[in-house]
Amino acid sequence: MIERSSGILMHITSLPSPYGIGTFGKEAYAFVDFLKKAGQNYWQLLPLGPTSFGDSPYQSFSSFAGNPYFIDLETLVEEGLLEWEDIQNIDFGRDREKIDYGKLYMNRFSILKKAFLLGREKFKQSLESFRLENSDWLEDYGLYMAVKVWFGMKSWKDWDEDIKLREEKALERYQKELANEIEYWMFLQYLFFKQWKKLKKYANDKGIRIIGDIPIYVAEDSADAWANSEIFFLDEKKNPVTIAGCPPDYFSEIGQLWGNPIYRWDLLEERNYDWWIERIRGNFRLYDILRIDHFRGLESFWEIPFGSKTAATGRWVKGPGMKLFRAVKEQLGNIDIIAEDLGHLTQEVIDFRKESEYPGMKVLQFAFDTREESDYLPHNYEKNCVVYTGTHDNDTIMGWMNTANKLDVEHAKEYLNLTEDEGYHWGFLRGVWSSVGALAIAPMQDFLGLGSEHRMNIPSTIGGNWQWRVKKEDLTDGLAAKIYRFTKRYGR
Repeated sequence: MIERSSGILMHITSLPSPYGIGTFGKEAYAFVDFLKKAGQNYWQLLPLGPTSFGDSPYQSFSSFAGNPYFIDLETLVEEGLLEWEDIQNIDFGRDREKIDYGKLYMNRFSILKKAFLLGREKFKQSLESFRLENSDWLEDYGLYMAVKVWFGMKSWKDWDEDIKLREEKALERYQKELANEIEYWMFLQYLFFKQWKKLKKYANDKGIRIIGDIPIYVAEDSADAWANSEIFFLDEKKNPVTIAGCPPDYFSEIGQLWGNPIYRWDLLEERNYDWWIERIRGNFRLYDILRIDHFRGLESFWEIPFGSKTAATGRWVKGPGMKLFRAVKEQLGNIDIIAEDLGHLTQEVIDFRKESEYPGMKVLQFAFDTREESDYLPHNYEKNCVVYTGTHDNDTIMGWMNTANKLDVEHAKEYLNLTEDEGYHWGFLRGVWSSVGALAIAPMQDFLGLGSEHRMNIPSTIGGNWQWRVKKEDLTDGLAAKIYRFTKRYGR
């Protein structure tokens, strides 16, 4: 069980940077210092994988690779792979509080290509070691990205039939013809892991542990689905038979149509869950604790026929349950996992989470629905849980106060004894930090008292999400000192 402690949720993308997006550069180290001054033990991130259409970290080109956007360009200058002129006066986006992914995509990769041309020889030996250490996924990812570029970034479903179906002659031909491009994409992974490993060590040495996030599903357009298509329900043309989502709930009246391919859990069981175990093993190279998104989907998942217009046409299907985690424990030992057990919870899901002994999640923002008694009210918490003001999918606390049902807001004010003098967001933070839950976490936006325009994501919408960035001048020593006093007051 996690000891009584606390942390802050803020993704790498949201860090300050003059290069359009947060990176593993000096501002990341400065944020670790901020966490230390604020008395925090944890930094929670969203998935670190390379993002695809829509820019969601939950729809990645790979379950194993890292996002090249996070590679710090100034570090590459210091290593002699770039000149200062290469990274200055480039339009990566002018808004310090929002990411312009279009400009990043257009302007960043050509700079990284220049670093590759110098770095491939400079780091030749360590590159080869990295390649050998990660051969189980890196070769497939490099080929997938190279072929994807060759076909104008189209989904692998729209590639020529021979390479789409991974015919042996086609694999050999593209490996030969695109050798340079394959090497480039693998080089970017080398830089990503090299920089991340250094940053994580800095955080760990300061007493800050990293909480990572693993989506339960992989993107349909991913190296995972292309290179391991046999473990998904796909037809002979590699099109999905069924897809993932979730039924109507708090976030959406028609449910959420995620579109991810569904696992063939029967085949994975026969293989002792080998691919999933390697996926978890890979994530623990990145993080100290792993939050499994949509954990309830491992007990039962919402399966939707391919081609459905909404998620409402789906049905519940049994997942692997404890069989998966017994195999994980057998292969990886005791590992620190947080179970994201939000959403529609049956008694079977509750029992599954308890049997796993992993801490579940409580979200205080969900507690104040006046139509029913809520398990999310702090007096119902148990110690073995992680308590949040909200997650990346929630509105900010100040946004919720301004947009939620008035009766629900009054309920929150009365229950938490909220006052304008204290600040409503600080009242919510008090509710989380003073609770019995072992670990308390809040998004950075809630410490800053920001409104709805600064939320990270609106589920079931495309465009305008994952863009929020913190301003450097907002991460003050004064705020860190206030969070420190607040954290000490509640014994965290």
